[in-house]
Amino acid sequence: MKRAGIVRINDIVDYIAAYHPDADFDLIRKAYIFSAQVHHGQTRLSGEPYLNHPLSVSMILAEMNLDEYSVSTGLLHDSVEDTHATIEELKEEFGEEIAFLVDGVTKISKLTHKSRIDRQAETFRKMLLAMSKDIRVILIKLADRLHNMRTLEFVSQKKQAAISRETLDIYVPLASRLGIFFIKKELEDLSLRYLNKKVYKEIEEELVVTSEQREKYVKEVIEIIDEKLNLFGIKAIIIGRPKHIYSIYNKMREQNLDFNQIYDITAFRIIVDERKECYEVLGILHSIWKPVPGRFKDYISLPKRNMYQSLHSIVIGPYGQRIEIQIRTKEMDAVAKHGIAAHWKYKEGRKIEQKDDHRFEWLQQIIESQKDMKDYNELLETFRLDLFPNEVYVFTPAGEVIELPKDSTPIDFAYRIHTDVGHKCVGAKVNGNMVSLRYQLKSGDVIEIMTLSNHSPSRDWLNLVKTIRARTKIKQWFKQIDREKNILLGRELCDKGFRKYNLNFTKLIKKSQFHKELKKEGIKSVDDLLEAIGRGTKSYRHILNRFLPKDVQEETTPEDKNKKVIKKQLKKDPSGIKIDGLDDILVRLARCCNPIPGDKIKGYITRGRGVTVHTVNCSFVKDINFSRSIDAKWDDHSKYLAVVTIEVVCEDKKGILANITTAISASEVNILGANVKTSPGSKAVNLFKLEISSLEQLEHIKKEVKKVKGVISVSRYRT
Repeated sequence: MKRAGIVRINDIVDYIAAYHPDADFDLIRKAYIFSAQVHHGQTRLSGEPYLNHPLSVSMILAEMNLDEYSVSTGLLHDSVEDTHATIEELKEEFGEEIAFLVDGVTKISKLTHKSRIDRQAETFRKMLLAMSKDIRVILIKLADRLHNMRTLEFVSQKKQAAISRETLDIYVPLASRLGIFFIKKELEDLSLRYLNKKVYKEIEEELVVTSEQREKYVKEVIEIIDEKLNLFGIKAIIIGRPKHIYSIYNKMREQNLDFNQIYDITAFRIIVDERKECYEVLGILHSIWKPVPGRFKDYISLPKRNMYQSLHSIVIGPYGQRIEIQIRTKEMDAVAKHGIAAHWKYKEGRKIEQKDDHRFEWLQQIIESQKDMKDYNELLETFRLDLFPNEVYVFTPAGEVIELPKDSTPIDFAYRIHTDVGHKCVGAKVNGNMVSLRYQLKSGDVIEIMTLSNHSPSRDWLNLVKTIRARTKIKQWFKQIDREKNILLGRELCDKGFRKYNLNFTKLIKKSQFHKELKKEGIKSVDDLLEAIGRGTKSYRHILNRFLPKDVQEETTPEDKNKKVIKKQLKKDPSGIKIDGLDDILVRLARCCNPIPGDKIKGYITRGRGVTVHTVNCSFVKDINFSRSIDAKWDDHSKYLAVVTIEVVCEDKKGILANITTAISASEVNILGANVKTSPGSKAVNLFKLEISSLEQLEHIKKEVKKVKGVISVSRYRT
């Protein structure tokens, strides 16, 4: 691990000259002089001159082989935040490009928001937006964080823990997403050093104690590999080194092992000239050492989203020890170290077109998801969740590879294909077999999505999906649907309310005076007003009174009549459920478990949507706060008919479908819809959507259908 040291401007210039001899070195020196002037007299907590920090940040950027604009920004990145310099001044001195980069990494002013979490979230939002325009913003931010972590020993223990946790939550995944692994690894080690000093020191000491023995083993393995490769005429660079401390710690924690129980602490990297040689080397190694089953990964044919390419294999090496081996070309090795920075070339002033580059798709999805987020905590959580989770590689029926986060479901897959496919998804087949929409996809799965044109998303899908894209599209759909419903209800309330005073609401909204009154209220449009009234957050009387004489104005109270009307409207379709102590509240049945009369149920209060009723054994119940639960029971006198889907697996033979529908109809049940598909092995999977009055009736139907010759199984189908 590197330690903070003194960096001089000439060190930076010399380093850049080695990889970019045509760089504008006058620009870099000018930025250095400006930074030295504005930071003059400032010191860090360590007591060293503050200028050491921007110099060190710039050196890290140079180590990433970045351009002179990035390096100059490293020298200037704190000038606006910590001195009297302004963005306008930087723009005048260094141009718009550097001014934009500095602004992108500058924190939001402490005066902007009251709380630290709000400032932090708004800073991330600003950084995201800047990243979407120029990825160098985050590269500079990573360099800044790395040097701050190298000098973290000079702040309080409480601050050390907070900064280290933030580093693991935000900056490590970002470095990983961008493929800059030398920064990722050092940030992980430094974070562990301050979050768990005891464990960090123990692993560090064990590595020192075993270093001599390990070096001897590494030398022996390298000699064996080198000798074998020479026989086949393959020239390669072979490197053996211990894994970084955090990765060893992770393995000890995840597998509950002690340090001396880990046998693959040393990893070997073999670097060759050509891609085809990677596979040749793999074959040679597997011929001399037995590979561990299931531990081979081909990231060359299927590169990671951060562009990482390499072959990974674990073999049983000399003395029965496991050896982790990575095989890649020199170009792949450069990308493995520098990630996106390895491809960040500037020629004739033209930048990479990010909007057309699939490598930035993840960033665009995050940007899209956070546009309408007003809750800063939600923004931070979204930011954390979507940053480089473990991935699975699945296939469309046509063989196209789709990359998704670990634990993604068929719903995530459907939305990845197209928004309409996601909205209309009713089921999925994985490797030819029907699966629940809760099924967690695995690498290699072939996914086929079944759709219905009149189908729509379920709110409960939000508990299933893992991708930002799916979550955002589902929320947008319900936001639009809820808005349309509320606008209609709001208009109905206004029409009736205004009519009582011989006022025509439709004509009034066309007058300029009406829009002036809206403007006074800070309301942008009539639809926004109607939505607020329909939702119950604003009273139509507040607007009505603007057009009535004072002596006839109606009182506006917290318990407005319009709220009662809303509740009445919402209760038009009773679900046949009684909620303990509440007679007038919106009740909806959860689509995840689809309760029917006779099921044991429980109500859960949901913000803005009344009470959602689940079966007591629903998998989502365990994740819901107990304080939000409320007793619920079926109304014995209700004639409520539940819509239930049953899945019938049967032999694929002539006439069997007619026999099944006859058995269902004989139970005096209405069939609302059917979906029939054949599957491998001469079997058919049939989904029947039925109207059911009770659990007892459902069990009777299942029993009758099972009697049909050729039926293999009958079950209640849950999405």
